Amino acid sequence: MHKISSGVKSLDNLIDSLYIGDNVVWEVDSGTLYSKFVENFIKQSSKDSQKIIYISFNRSPQSILNSVKNSLVPEHFVLVDCFTAGKGKNDKTFVRFYENPTDFNIVRIENPRNIDQFTETLNSIEDSFPPGARYIFDSLTGMQDLWGDENSTYKFFTYMCPRLYDLDTVAYWILEKEAHSQKFKANLRHITQAVLELYKRKDMLYIKALKLEGRSNREAFKPHLYEMDGSEITITFPGKETLTDIGSRLKKRRTRLGMSQKELADSVDLTPSFISQLENNQISPSLSSFMQLCGALGVNPGQFLEEKKPDTEPWLFKKKEVLLHPPYVENTIKVYEISGDENIAVKLIVFPPRTELQKHFFYKRTREFIHILKGAVSVTVEGAVEKLESGDSVFFKEHFPDQWKNEEDKDTELLMVCS
Repeated sequence: MHKISSGVKSLDNLIDSLYIGDNVVWEVDSGTLYSKFVENFIKQSSKDSQKIIYISFNRSPQSILNSVKNSLVPEHFVLVDCFTAGKGKNDKTFVRFYENPTDFNIVRIENPRNIDQFTETLNSIEDSFPPGARYIFDSLTGMQDLWGDENSTYKFFTYMCPRLYDLDTVAYWILEKEAHSQKFKANLRHITQAVLELYKRKDMLYIKALKLEGRSNREAFKPHLYEMDGSEITITFPGKETLTDIGSRLKKRRTRLGMSQKELADSVDLTPSFISQLENNQISPSLSSFMQLCGALGVNPGQFLEEKKPDTEPWLFKKKEVLLHPPYVENTIKVYEISGDENIAVKLIVFPPRTELQKHFFYKRTREFIHILKGAVSVTVEGAVEKLESGDSVFFKEHFPDQWKNEEDKDTELLMVCS
């Protein structure tokens, strides 16, 4: 897997860098300064002599150029302006930008509400470049505001995401998470290769991964503090104590003694908030604080650190609990994630009655074993139609379905195992 830098060294260390083909969805809270991650990505891409295509729905061309002009070479950058005639409503203040010449390549979309026109323009830009360009879609939320509903935005994403993957690009997609439904976010997470969440708690900034396809390190899925110093971003990695899950052990010892967080905090001159973050493995204590905590809890520091972490990987998956998670939805067909890691994924697929899908479930071709749990479904593979009933199975390695159809008057359920 070919890797590239995000422009933020500590982020590269956390997520094992960016992989060629990655579509990275950033789910952000307000005040998380996500633009600094974007600016560092642009700067690094220019340093790597890669074309950068910036598609703006949320910011005016002038404000974008002001933030990036010192970080890149103009011929490396293309700005697709969907803002001026979109949210900017062709206001004279924004239109005036085009009266002055610039060294940058600016493509103004005259009617960004016309999704077909926008897509055609974007595809023509893609076709003019060799594979490997970098993309920034500055606002999935802005797309939704302009196009009127989540469905239109989702359809565009499901078209563009696999296209960019096949073009060997890396793309950033920004999403204001409170502006979208859980269903919409779940569907995007299903399709994309990476999802990173930025959030703020009590004036502290946190980053954690919600999805990282192809990575084996699970450390990124824990919350990590990050700080800004100008354009410099530093992500705080846990020390040895946190890596051995010291927070959970401290909490277990405290509750066993019947102490509240406030009582423990008062005994070592710390705050209850600090104890809470520590027990959730959001921060790690200094050596001095750790020694004080061990003393207050009556435990030996050396033996405490050597204690083995129990295996917490779940082995039981109740159907009723699986169905509580937001599914990926395609033409009313629901796909629920049961379990998986970097090597294997297990999914439950529910076909409503009289439902037809004129394609396979996923664009990415993997080795797939599918077993019919309940009901019946017909599948078409290279023109051959087969009806599958409860107890039947199929194994796809090279040839994949062109159509699925449930002609029954009841739900059909499939178990899929992908590798």
